[in-house]
Amino acid sequence: MPIPIPDPHHALDGALKRLPLLKAAVLFIAAVCFCLCGLLYLQLEQSRRHDLALAEVSSSNLTRAMAQQAEDTFMKADLVLTSLVDWIQAEGFDAAQTPRLQKTFARRVQTLHQLHGIFLFDKRGQWAVTSFENLPRGPGVADREYFRFHQQNISSQAHIGPAIRSRENGEWIIPVSRRVNDQSGNFQGVLLVGIKMSYFDQFFKSFSIDDKGAMFLALTDGTLLARRPFVESQIGTSLAQGAIFQKHLPGATSGNAMIDSVVDGIVRLYGYRQLDAYPLVVAAASSKDAILKDWYNTAIQSSVIVALVVLGVGLFGWVFVHQVRAGERIEADLREAQKTLELIATHDSLTGLANRRLFERALEIEFGRGARRSSPLSLIMLDIDFFKRYNDTYGHVAGDHCLAEVSRALKSCCHRQADLAVRYGGEEFAVLLPDTDIHGALTIAEQIRRSVIDKNIIHSGSPSGYVTISLGCYSFVPTGYDSTEVLIKRADAALYQAKNSGRNRSAVLSMEGGVEALMRSDR
Repeated sequence: MPIPIPDPHHALDGALKRLPLLKAAVLFIAAVCFCLCGLLYLQLEQSRRHDLALAEVSSSNLTRAMAQQAEDTFMKADLVLTSLVDWIQAEGFDAAQTPRLQKTFARRVQTLHQLHGIFLFDKRGQWAVTSFENLPRGPGVADREYFRFHQQNISSQAHIGPAIRSRENGEWIIPVSRRVNDQSGNFQGVLLVGIKMSYFDQFFKSFSIDDKGAMFLALTDGTLLARRPFVESQIGTSLAQGAIFQKHLPGATSGNAMIDSVVDGIVRLYGYRQLDAYPLVVAAASSKDAILKDWYNTAIQSSVIVALVVLGVGLFGWVFVHQVRAGERIEADLREAQKTLELIATHDSLTGLANRRLFERALEIEFGRGARRSSPLSLIMLDIDFFKRYNDTYGHVAGDHCLAEVSRALKSCCHRQADLAVRYGGEEFAVLLPDTDIHGALTIAEQIRRSVIDKNIIHSGSPSGYVTISLGCYSFVPTGYDSTEVLIKRADAALYQAKNSGRNRSAVLSMEGGVEALMRSDR
């Protein structure tokens, strides 16, 4: 059997493990694509947050302006009410005072263009004095929310009620009212200032917001007073179940929040603020789609570009991976071819045994190993008896078959991995036996000889009538002064002696007292 022959290139490959190029290529391409997508995501997310932050600042500024304007508007109306209530409670509002009060009311309305009118109602809810020249006719205002509030509450503070339609001309107004008492503090009536809904509508329109944006003014209980866009059916509805009143206002009197509108369901970024002086809440909102419109366009463009780059990288990677696979297949074929060539170069094609080239390499290695370890090295040289007659009698094809059978017998007796069976040339063979003394070599030689005989290969040209072999054995412990040629020459001398002594035998050549002695082992 062949012994392992060290190969420096093979040892180098074993020491340095080969990088799995295909896996590395796939991982690299995947990492590049992942990084591109990750960078795109981070850039887009940062841009989106930046746009939302700018929108929050804009929304906060807008609600601050709305809150200031609303507070100024209601404060002016409240000051008018305060001065007039003090006068009325001091002077009364009998028939003698009516003309004077009417003129005063009219002048105040003309001074403040946000006012719809000023109205004084007696304790039964009937019109007593208004800023209009003629008193309206009708059942009065005893059913109005603001009148019932003052009738039931002794508070002298201004009360802002839900938006109503004026019974004087049908205009939408926001009522701001105060209780009027007599000298004893008893309820005498209500003084009301109506703020035009159109005033807030015009004020809201002065701000630039998107088509889906919204602005509103509401009471702290959620009652809607004014809104942009103005939808009449929504005035007076409750926003109390909305996120601003349910979640955000209880925690902070001002802030920003992305909310689904309870009115129309549109997602908007709301800025909200509760007034300090009055129970009012203002809010301004821009739709999320409008805020992120430019961002969406940028995201689409960037995504398309990155997708094309990823596609290009993917296609390049696909081609590269296929090239790597093709290279690996070629390399595998080359390795297989190299193994085949190495086998051809080091083994005999007919018998499958090692050839002389491998034998010489192995002999050098084992010679050096034996010298370092002081271990014996044995060599058996053997030859097929009368092989030329066999070829002449049966032909070369049968001769090749005979050589193959002898080779199989030879290999069957080489049990150790280090043992090397060699076709030395023609019908001559050799067996290299490391760490084996002369007795072991002779034992193996006899096993080989008997194994060939057991094959019962017919040979009419041989005296025995079947194929036999002759073997020569030599064993010694190599030293630095010996050479491989000596081992071969002496084993070959033992073989020559065996052939000259009648063939079909094993001969051992030993060195005892400087004299060569020949020992034979017949069947």
